Amino acid sequence: MDTQQLKLDIEALGPWFYPFSLAPGVVTPSKVPQEVQGIFETRRQMLEHAARAHFGHRLASIRAVDVGCHEGYYSFALRDLGVPDVLGLDFREDNLRRARFVGQCLGVGGVRFEQADAEELNPALLGEFPLVLCYGLLYHLENPMRVLRRLYALTGELLVLETQVVDEVDGVTEWGSREWTRPFHGVLAVIDETGEYQEGNAETGSTPVVTCPSPRALRFLLQAAGFRDVQQVDPPPGAYEQLARGKRVVVTARK
Repeated sequence: MDTQQLKLDIEALGPWFYPFSLAPGVVTPSKVPQEVQGIFETRRQMLEHAARAHFGHRLASIRAVDVGCHEGYYSFALRDLGVPDVLGLDFREDNLRRARFVGQCLGVGGVRFEQADAEELNPALLGEFPLVLCYGLLYHLENPMRVLRRLYALTGELLVLETQVVDEVDGVTEWGSREWTRPFHGVLAVIDETGEYQEGNAETGSTPVVTCPSPRALRFLLQAAGFRDVQQVDPPPGAYEQLARGKRVVVTARK
Protein backbone atom coordinates (compact mmCIF):
# COMPACT_ATOMS: atom_id res chain seq x y z
CA MET A 1 0.00 0.00 0.00
CA ASP A 2 1.16 3.52 -0.80
CA THR A 3 2.53 5.16 2.35
CA GLN A 4 0.43 8.29 1.92
CA GLN A 5 -2.73 6.26 1.44
CA LEU A 6 -1.83 4.15 4.46
CA LYS A 7 -1.55 7.26 6.60
CA LEU A 8 -4.91 8.52 5.31
CA ASP A 9 -6.55 5.18 6.13
CA ILE A 10 -5.02 5.19 9.61
CA GLU A 11 -6.39 8.68 10.22
CA ALA A 12 -9.83 7.71 8.94
CA LEU A 13 -10.01 4.69 11.25
CA GLY A 14 -8.85 6.59 14.36
CA PRO A 15 -8.67 7.37 17.15
CA TRP A 16 -6.32 4.48 17.91
CA PHE A 17 -5.62 2.92 21.28
CA TYR A 18 -2.56 0.81 20.43
CA PRO A 19 0.61 1.90 18.59
CA PHE A 20 0.90 -0.57 15.70
CA SER A 21 3.92 -0.35 13.42
CA LEU A 22 2.34 -0.93 10.01
CA ALA A 23 5.20 0.10 7.71
CA PRO A 24 8.66 1.67 8.03
CA GLY A 25 8.10 4.95 9.84
CA VAL A 26 4.32 4.48 10.01
CA VAL A 27 2.86 3.86 13.48
CA THR A 28 -0.76 4.24 14.49
CA PRO A 29 -1.01 7.26 16.85
CA SER A 30 -2.09 5.92 20.24
CA LYS A 31 -4.38 8.17 22.25
CA VAL A 32 -2.93 6.64 25.43
CA PRO A 33 -0.48 9.01 27.18
CA GLN A 34 3.15 8.10 26.54
CA GLU A 35 3.82 7.50 30.23
CA VAL A 36 1.06 4.86 30.32
CA GLN A 37 1.99 2.99 27.14
CA GLY A 38 4.48 0.85 29.04
CA ILE A 39 1.51 -1.26 30.12
CA PHE A 40 1.27 -2.73 26.61
CA GLU A 41 4.73 -4.33 26.69
CA THR A 42 4.41 -5.49 30.30
CA ARG A 43 1.13 -7.22 29.54
CA ARG A 44 2.68 -8.84 26.47
CA GLN A 45 5.66 -10.15 28.43
CA MET A 46 3.40 -11.58 31.13
CA LEU A 47 1.20 -13.27 28.52
CA GLU A 48 4.25 -14.77 26.83
CA HIS A 49 5.59 -16.07 30.15
CA ALA A 50 2.28 -17.65 31.14
CA ALA A 51 1.61 -19.20 27.74
CA ARG A 52 5.11 -20.63 27.30
CA ALA A 53 5.20 -21.95 30.87
CA HIS A 54 2.01 -23.96 30.33
CA PHE A 55 2.09 -24.98 26.67
CA GLY A 56 5.77 -24.90 25.70
CA HIS A 57 6.24 -26.28 22.18
CA ARG A 58 2.52 -27.09 22.00
CA LEU A 59 1.76 -23.42 21.29
CA ALA A 60 2.25 -24.24 17.60
CA SER A 61 -0.65 -26.73 17.65
CA ILE A 62 -3.38 -25.06 19.73
CA ARG A 63 -6.06 -22.49 19.08
CA ALA A 64 -6.82 -19.50 21.27
CA VAL A 65 -9.58 -16.96 21.82
CA ASP A 66 -9.00 -13.37 22.92
CA VAL A 67 -12.17 -12.20 24.69
CA GLY A 68 -12.40 -8.41 24.71
CA CYS A 69 -9.68 -8.21 22.06
CA HIS A 70 -10.10 -4.46 21.41
CA GLU A 71 -7.90 -3.67 18.35
CA GLY A 72 -6.31 -7.12 18.40
CA TYR A 73 -2.98 -6.15 19.96
CA TYR A 74 -2.76 -9.32 22.06
CA SER A 75 -4.45 -11.48 19.44
CA PHE A 76 -1.48 -10.64 17.20
CA ALA A 77 0.86 -11.24 20.15
CA LEU A 78 -0.55 -14.77 20.44
CA ARG A 79 0.08 -15.28 16.74
CA ASP A 80 3.65 -14.04 17.23
CA LEU A 81 4.04 -16.72 19.91
CA GLY A 82 3.26 -19.33 17.27
CA VAL A 83 -0.42 -19.98 17.97
CA PRO A 84 -1.75 -20.85 14.49
CA ASP A 85 -5.47 -20.13 15.05
CA VAL A 86 -6.59 -17.09 17.04
CA LEU A 87 -10.12 -15.73 17.36
CA GLY A 88 -10.54 -12.19 18.67
CA LEU A 89 -13.93 -11.18 20.09
CA ASP A 90 -14.99 -7.64 20.94
CA PHE A 91 -18.22 -5.77 21.63
CA ARG A 92 -17.37 -2.74 19.46
CA GLU A 93 -17.28 -3.05 15.69
CA ASP A 94 -15.03 0.05 15.43
CA ASN A 95 -12.34 -1.82 17.36
CA LEU A 96 -12.72 -4.83 15.09
CA ARG A 97 -12.41 -2.72 11.94
CA ARG A 98 -9.06 -1.45 13.18
CA ALA A 99 -7.98 -4.97 14.14
CA ARG A 100 -8.83 -6.33 10.69
CA PHE A 101 -7.05 -3.40 9.05
CA VAL A 102 -3.89 -4.14 11.05
CA GLY A 103 -4.04 -7.79 10.07
CA GLN A 104 -4.38 -6.87 6.40
CA CYS A 105 -1.52 -4.36 6.52
CA LEU A 106 0.81 -6.81 8.22
CA GLY A 107 -0.31 -9.79 6.17
CA VAL A 108 -1.05 -11.80 9.29
CA GLY A 109 -2.90 -15.06 8.70
CA GLY A 110 -4.53 -17.29 11.27
CA VAL A 111 -6.18 -14.43 13.16
CA ARG A 112 -9.85 -13.55 12.71
CA PHE A 113 -12.12 -11.14 14.50
CA GLU A 114 -15.83 -11.32 15.33
CA GLN A 115 -18.28 -9.09 17.18
CA ALA A 116 -19.56 -10.47 20.49
CA ASP A 117 -20.75 -9.32 23.90
CA ALA A 118 -18.70 -11.10 26.58
CA GLU A 119 -21.76 -11.33 28.84
CA GLU A 120 -23.75 -13.08 26.10
CA LEU A 121 -21.16 -15.49 24.71
CA ASN A 122 -22.45 -18.88 23.60
CA PRO A 123 -19.73 -21.44 24.38
CA ALA A 124 -21.82 -24.17 22.75
CA LEU A 125 -21.38 -22.42 19.40
CA LEU A 126 -17.78 -21.30 19.86
CA GLY A 127 -16.43 -24.55 21.30
CA GLU A 128 -13.43 -24.99 23.58
CA PHE A 129 -10.04 -23.32 23.19
CA PRO A 130 -6.94 -24.66 24.92
CA LEU A 131 -5.93 -21.05 25.65
CA VAL A 132 -8.37 -18.29 26.59
CA LEU A 133 -7.15 -14.71 26.98
CA CYS A 134 -9.14 -11.99 28.74
CA TYR A 135 -7.14 -8.78 29.13
CA GLY A 136 -8.47 -5.47 30.43
CA LEU A 137 -12.13 -6.49 30.38
CA LEU A 138 -13.29 -7.85 33.74
CA TYR A 139 -13.19 -4.49 35.51
CA HIS A 140 -15.49 -2.97 32.87
CA LEU A 141 -18.29 -5.50 33.38
CA GLU A 142 -21.67 -5.26 35.03
CA ASN A 143 -21.83 -9.04 35.51
CA PRO A 144 -18.29 -10.39 36.00
CA MET A 145 -19.43 -13.75 37.39
CA ARG A 146 -21.61 -14.34 34.33
CA VAL A 147 -18.60 -13.74 32.10
CA LEU A 148 -16.27 -15.90 34.19
CA ARG A 149 -18.67 -18.83 33.85
CA ARG A 150 -18.63 -18.36 30.09
CA LEU A 151 -14.85 -18.12 30.06
CA TYR A 152 -14.73 -21.39 32.01
CA ALA A 153 -16.94 -23.07 29.41
CA LEU A 154 -14.66 -21.80 26.62
CA THR A 155 -11.44 -22.87 28.34
CA GLY A 156 -9.89 -26.17 27.37
CA GLU A 157 -6.79 -25.84 29.53
CA LEU A 158 -5.71 -22.35 30.57
CA LEU A 159 -7.22 -18.91 31.12
CA VAL A 160 -4.90 -15.89 31.25
CA LEU A 161 -6.73 -12.89 32.69
CA GLU A 162 -5.62 -9.32 33.40
CA THR A 163 -7.65 -6.85 35.41
CA GLN A 164 -7.53 -3.74 37.51
CA VAL A 165 -8.12 -4.61 41.17
CA VAL A 166 -9.24 -2.64 44.21
CA ASP A 167 -7.87 -2.76 47.74
CA GLU A 168 -8.89 -5.65 49.98
CA VAL A 169 -11.69 -5.19 52.51
CA ASP A 170 -12.21 -7.71 55.31
CA GLY A 171 -14.92 -7.67 57.91
CA VAL A 172 -18.08 -9.17 59.35
CA THR A 173 -21.66 -8.45 58.35
CA GLU A 174 -25.08 -9.29 59.74
CA TRP A 175 -26.63 -12.18 57.85
CA GLY A 176 -30.35 -12.48 58.52
CA SER A 177 -30.31 -11.27 62.11
CA ARG A 178 -28.30 -9.04 64.41
CA GLU A 179 -27.05 -12.19 66.14
CA TRP A 180 -26.14 -14.01 62.95
CA THR A 181 -23.02 -12.83 61.19
CA ARG A 182 -20.78 -13.95 58.36
CA PRO A 183 -17.20 -12.92 57.59
CA PHE A 184 -16.45 -11.56 54.13
CA HIS A 185 -13.17 -11.85 52.33
CA GLY A 186 -12.48 -9.59 49.40
CA VAL A 187 -14.81 -7.11 47.79
CA LEU A 188 -16.43 -6.05 44.52
CA ALA A 189 -16.30 -2.27 44.16
CA VAL A 190 -19.08 -0.58 42.20
CA ILE A 191 -17.60 1.97 39.78
CA ASP A 192 -19.68 4.51 37.86
CA GLU A 193 -18.48 4.94 34.26
CA THR A 194 -21.59 6.85 33.16
CA GLY A 195 -19.68 9.94 32.03
CA GLU A 196 -17.21 8.02 29.89
CA TYR A 197 -19.94 5.74 28.56
CA GLN A 198 -22.19 8.60 27.46
CA GLU A 199 -19.25 10.32 25.80
CA GLY A 200 -18.70 7.23 23.67
CA ASN A 201 -15.43 6.23 25.31
CA ALA A 202 -14.48 2.96 23.62
CA GLU A 203 -12.68 1.71 26.72
CA THR A 204 -15.85 1.31 28.80
CA GLY A 205 -17.94 -1.83 28.98
CA SER A 206 -21.26 -2.48 27.27
CA THR A 207 -23.01 -0.65 30.16
CA PRO A 208 -21.81 2.16 32.48
CA VAL A 209 -22.04 -0.11 35.56
CA VAL A 210 -18.69 -1.57 36.65
CA THR A 211 -17.85 -4.04 39.38
CA CYS A 212 -14.10 -4.28 40.03
CA PRO A 213 -12.76 -7.10 42.25
CA SER A 214 -10.10 -7.16 44.91
CA PRO A 215 -7.44 -9.86 44.42
CA ARG A 216 -9.07 -12.26 46.89
CA ALA A 217 -12.50 -11.66 45.40
CA LEU A 218 -11.05 -12.39 41.96
CA ARG A 219 -9.57 -15.67 43.16
CA PHE A 220 -12.86 -16.69 44.80
CA LEU A 221 -14.91 -15.84 41.71
CA LEU A 222 -12.58 -17.79 39.42
CA GLN A 223 -12.77 -20.81 41.71
CA ALA A 224 -16.55 -20.48 41.99
CA ALA A 225 -16.71 -20.50 38.18
CA GLY A 226 -14.92 -23.86 38.26
CA PHE A 227 -11.28 -22.93 37.69
CA ARG A 228 -8.52 -24.47 39.77
CA ASP A 229 -4.91 -23.62 40.51
CA VAL A 230 -5.37 -19.85 40.25
CA GLN A 231 -1.93 -18.24 40.21
CA GLN A 232 -0.78 -14.64 39.99
CA VAL A 233 1.88 -14.02 37.33
CA ASP A 234 4.92 -12.14 38.61
CA PRO A 235 5.54 -8.86 36.77
CA PRO A 236 8.86 -8.68 34.89
CA PRO A 237 11.68 -6.29 35.78
CA GLY A 238 10.81 -2.77 34.72
CA ALA A 239 7.08 -3.56 34.68
CA TYR A 240 4.45 -0.89 34.20
CA GLU A 241 3.90 0.78 37.56
CA GLN A 242 0.36 -0.50 38.26
CA LEU A 243 1.30 -4.11 37.54
CA ALA A 244 4.50 -3.69 39.56
CA ARG A 245 2.48 -2.39 42.54
CA GLY A 246 -0.27 -5.01 42.31
CA LYS A 247 -2.99 -2.50 41.42
CA ARG A 248 -3.47 -4.55 38.27
CA VAL A 249 -2.84 -8.28 38.14
CA VAL A 250 -2.37 -11.02 35.57
CA VAL A 251 -3.58 -14.41 36.75
CA THR A 252 -3.63 -17.86 35.23
CA ALA A 253 -6.36 -20.38 36.00
CA ARG A 254 -6.57 -23.98 34.88
CA LYS A 255 -9.66 -25.89 33.79
